Amino acid sequence: MLLQRQKLLWLSQRMMKGMFSVKNKKIVITGATGVLGESMAKHLANEGAQVLIIGRTPDKINALVESIRVSGGQAEGFIADVTDENQVESVASQIGQKHVYIDILVNLAGGNMPQAIVGPEQVLSDLSVEAVSKVMDLNYKGTLVPIKCLFPLMLESKAGNIINISSMAAIRPMTRVVGYASAKAAIDNLTKWLAVEFAQKHGENFRVNAIAPGFFLTEQNRNLLTKTDGSLTDRGLKIIGHTPMDRFGKPEDLLGVLQWLCSDASKFVTGTIIPIDGGFSAYSGV
Repeated sequence: MLLQRQKLLWLSQRMMKGMFSVKNKKIVITGATGVLGESMAKHLANEGAQVLIIGRTPDKINALVESIRVSGGQAEGFIADVTDENQVESVASQIGQKHVYIDILVNLAGGNMPQAIVGPEQVLSDLSVEAVSKVMDLNYKGTLVPIKCLFPLMLESKAGNIINISSMAAIRPMTRVVGYASAKAAIDNLTKWLAVEFAQKHGENFRVNAIAPGFFLTEQNRNLLTKTDGSLTDRGLKIIGHTPMDRFGKPEDLLGVLQWLCSDASKFVTGTIIPIDGGFSAYSGV
């Protein structure tokens, strides 16, 4: 009886492991050289995926690819500005010639600019519309262009999985970050629109979802959330006070949901925006 139970447990564990596996999946990642992206790329490679990294800074791309390979993972780098359709089309052609198809696209490219923020001592007339346009391009166009250019490589295998990056700023509009919040709200809409479009026109094996990280300390937001001595700014204190788990996120906090969305364990999940925020979006403040 004991041996039978052990065998059933072993079979169950093996089945679960297979359900969440990303082994040998061909995963394209844009914007992978930041704090969060590097963690994601290394994790997927460690799990056995073939990671194809697209970025515009050769030194950073090469360093990440080399780091993954040294650890025994599979990685390749491709140089392109994700807002430039011609450049991304060229990379898509290169990937297609070598790999024929891809399984997953993770759109991590994005960011903010100081000129696209309305600070506490500023008013709307101080805002640079040009900077807002650039932030919209980087986040929205930088997501749409890779999807448009790389989706044909998913059609080659009759299955495709796209994961976009949203933000708490899209779900709950915040002070200051007007350009970034608007861009990420557009990502939410695009994610849902594409989920319907692809499922209806190409079938149930095509999925589109987004991850909405809470507050993670990165180079882009460090000055907003912390002072030079490492203590929290007023904004940082407000965020922690509104986060039930009472801390900022760590890069590894994103990996479980990423793995789930990349795997067959989430095969009936599409059109969702999944918060990873320590409870920030659930808390009313009282």
